[in-house]
Amino acid sequence: MRVVIAEDNALLREGLVLLLTSAGHDVLAVAGSGPEIMPALLEHRPDIAVLDVRMPPAFRDEGLRAALEARQAIPGLPVLVLSQYVEESYAGELLGGGTNGIGYLLKDRVGRVDEFLDALERVAAGGTALDPEVVSELLTRRKDSPLDSLTPREREVLALMAEGHDNATIARTLVVTERAVHKHIGNVFLKLSLPPSDSGHRRVLAVLAYLAHTPKA
Repeated sequence: MRVVIAEDNALLREGLVLLLTSAGHDVLAVAGSGPEIMPALLEHRPDIAVLDVRMPPAFRDEGLRAALEARQAIPGLPVLVLSQYVEESYAGELLGGGTNGIGYLLKDRVGRVDEFLDALERVAAGGTALDPEVVSELLTRRKDSPLDSLTPREREVLALMAEGHDNATIARTLVVTERAVHKHIGNVFLKLSLPPSDSGHRRVLAVLAYLAHTPKA
């Protein structure tokens, strides 16, 4: 897999390079500031970009801006965004531009190597990977919405769907049958007024889009 990394923390940046190269991936370029990101992406057109949200010079949302700009300039470019904290507005803005090939992880997740590499590969393949803490924030901050009508089990299924897991993984995680998962997903779509189809990744995108566009109280 061909990767471009944007991270201003030199230690984490080099750690990511070592981690990815050790896993057999090819790091094409690294960027240490916001203005360096787009030239690197346009030159190399990688299979995936791994971007920190806050980059020099202002340490605001340079990485996020670059991610959104890159998705416009290179349609379909998979982007995995890293953040120090759960910043719901950033997650919502990123998801609002379409959820194919999108990931939003907390930096702590990088230390869980298997989870990070799994998320990286899932996003590069056009899938979705949201950090469990981000999903939890998206769910718990929504008030007076159809989400309130979900049962605890349906909320668990929705959270795992939003993280990008398939039915088999959800069933193993919750120690239930895939048939039960399918039924819960149908109930979730019904309560959220979404198409009741359980057709693979499409259902995840629909739920993520719903979460991203649900207004806060």
